[in-house]
Amino acid sequence: MQTPQQMYTDKRMNAADALSFLRDGDMIIVPTGVGEPPSLLAALSEQRRRFRDVKVAQILAMRKYGYFDQETSANVRHAALFFGGASRAAGQAGWCDFIPNYFSEIPSLIERNELPADVVFSMASSMNEQGYFALSLGADYTMAALAKARAVVLEVNPNVPFAHGQCHIHISQVSALVESAEPILEVGLPKIGPVQEAIGKYVADMIEDGSTLQIGYGGIPDAVVMQLSSKHDLGIHTEMIGDGILTLVECGAVNNSKKTLLPGKMVATFALGSNKLYQFMHHNPMLEMHPVNFTNDPYVAGQNDKLMSINASLQVDLLGQCGSESIAHLPYSGTGGQVDFVRAANRSRGGKSFIVLPSTAKDNTISRIVPTLTPGTHTTTSKNDVNYVVTEFGVAQLRGKSAKQRAQELIAIAHPDFRAELRAQANRMCVF
Repeated sequence: MQTPQQMYTDKRMNAADALSFLRDGDMIIVPTGVGEPPSLLAALSEQRRRFRDVKVAQILAMRKYGYFDQETSANVRHAALFFGGASRAAGQAGWCDFIPNYFSEIPSLIERNELPADVVFSMASSMNEQGYFALSLGADYTMAALAKARAVVLEVNPNVPFAHGQCHIHISQVSALVESAEPILEVGLPKIGPVQEAIGKYVADMIEDGSTLQIGYGGIPDAVVMQLSSKHDLGIHTEMIGDGILTLVECGAVNNSKKTLLPGKMVATFALGSNKLYQFMHHNPMLEMHPVNFTNDPYVAGQNDKLMSINASLQVDLLGQCGSESIAHLPYSGTGGQVDFVRAANRSRGGKSFIVLPSTAKDNTISRIVPTLTPGTHTTTSKNDVNYVVTEFGVAQLRGKSAKQRAQELIAIAHPDFRAELRAQANRMCVF
């Protein structure tokens, strides 16, 4: 029987040699964000022409690797579960695949073989004495893929934190590993302006002490975080842990003491932030990283009393439908965990879900509150789920309201320059 250290030595190789585990037609599962393994994906990019119909499935690509290349998309191409800066142009041009999904359900797509998981490429922490690695930067759907994959290839980096939770894999489950030591990619906080601050204040004023938070990514959610430092006994049950949440821990606003699910523990499924955040995660008993079918399951997350869900949208119509992921027909991001946590907050005792957006776009020339969503828009969160919608002009509360009442509430928080036209459109639509 080999020791974990002997198995580690036997399975260590360079990134180019690790590509021998790939076959034509394979789907490679890669974790969210900075959980992507740069050495492996760079090697794949360099050798992409030797493969045929290999796909890389990932919910948020951080780097635009060489395989993002239309000319070789028949060799290796991206399969986006969510678009970001690296993949958006390819998605809008049509040579990158797009797989619609709810973040919480990606593991079940894999388990049911509806989303193939032939090979896993992932970043991992250093191995501990018992032979375990932590996939702490992105447990997400990757843990489900480990159980299905023909081959698991890890990029082992000592800068990856060894976190607690259900995010560990044993060396016996690993097909190959490559070593790297470059710093983990850091992602700064978005810029926050006066509009974001105004929206953040409205939301922060509605969050009570003892609430549990889910914070989406973006300037407005982070503007909310910046205004919660005076709160007490907050908890965290979210999909993404970032530096905004870390500031609330450091100032004492977050201690997780009043959580009704896993009290004393903050819970997330992926990390995106600074090196300070990654160091905070390392062997921290306050934090657990879990698969997304635990963190984002509305039934599970909704077991937290006073769950506050804060997510951004691009457009909201007068019934309350949210178009949060496309600009007309052009994909921009994806559904992600927005619907998961809106529904979780609706289930939660005392929970509130907030959809936040500036009232206008393009220097106040376009209203984001619209009579109907722009034709072609990908509808993200339905009118039946949305509760609070917040702009810099106030808060609209929709659940339990009639169509007429919803239109009145939403027009009241639209930019004043567009309210008369919105009322006229509502009358033509027989909403008023």
